[in-house]
Amino acid sequence: MREAIFKVVTDERILLAITSIAFFWRTVVSLDKAEALWESICSGISLFIMGWALFGYMYSLSRKPTRWPVSNTIYQRIGVSLLVLNSYVLIYYGMRWHELLHVEVCLPLDFIFRDARYIIFVMFYCAIIWSAKYLKKLHEDYRFLLSRSIIREKGMQASVFRVITDDRTLLVMIGIAFLWRTVISFDYTITFWESMCQYIIQLIIGWSLFGYLCALSVKAREKLDLIKVIQGMALALGAINVYALVYYGMSWYSLVGIEAFVESFVPMDFIFKDVRFFLLVIFYYTTIMVSKSLEKAYADYTVPIKVQSAN
Repeated sequence: MREAIFKVVTDERILLAITSIAFFWRTVVSLDKAEALWESICSGISLFIMGWALFGYMYSLSRKPTRWPVSNTIYQRIGVSLLVLNSYVLIYYGMRWHELLHVEVCLPLDFIFRDARYIIFVMFYCAIIWSAKYLKKLHEDYRFLLSRSIIREKGMQASVFRVITDDRTLLVMIGIAFLWRTVISFDYTITFWESMCQYIIQLIIGWSLFGYLCALSVKAREKLDLIKVIQGMALALGAINVYALVYYGMSWYSLVGIEAFVESFVPMDFIFKDVRFFLLVIFYYTTIMVSKSLEKAYADYTVPIKVQSAN
């Protein structure tokens, strides 16, 4: 039963239909320029179901025995990425329903941002579901993959990547990010240049990682299922990168001193902005971990000759 449901849900046409329904739903909700509580509840529950069901599925398969341990690692790290964004969705709707969260960006654009966030998160979950379809094939059909010894890529670019993606380097970067946000939040005010610095760093990390995944999918051209997994993760990462772009683009209206966009200070709104920043930092960290596992899948394993000839 579960396999039949999984096969239906991971079909490209179903995923396209889910995304189209998300567009239609938020268009209808936004017609009156307001969002009722029941409309917010419907949006939140749909994201809860997608996010936590997908997390549970990833976790269950990560526990499944295999002779290819890297596939278990990929499942686990994708699961952690889902856990981070699921926590963000949980915190957001929890605060919204308890009227602790009022305005995230300047008020005239806040409803547009809600629509954009919902659609982007639906696209993120759909991309993960699509990649899970092919990751399952790697996990099961290719469980007898043969380990091989290949020469690691050399050169400045490969060396820089290994240094940047080292666990110790990433932990230091996360610590710096947390310290930075804590310091600038002492006065409950984020200036335009502080917001600009944050976004530039996220822009560099997010889109560089997206480019890396795209390049890796080109290198893995002989492993079709692995290509699909990498492309799915790239699409999911691209959706979150677009979310960050939309958020910072809209929030800057209230920071450049335009009188029409001046808003009153609400402590809980500001605290939620800190939470969002921390969760995005952790998400990018976990996505880098997923990318390292995908790199290992490409570099250390190959499809047996019989399987290659069959394809």
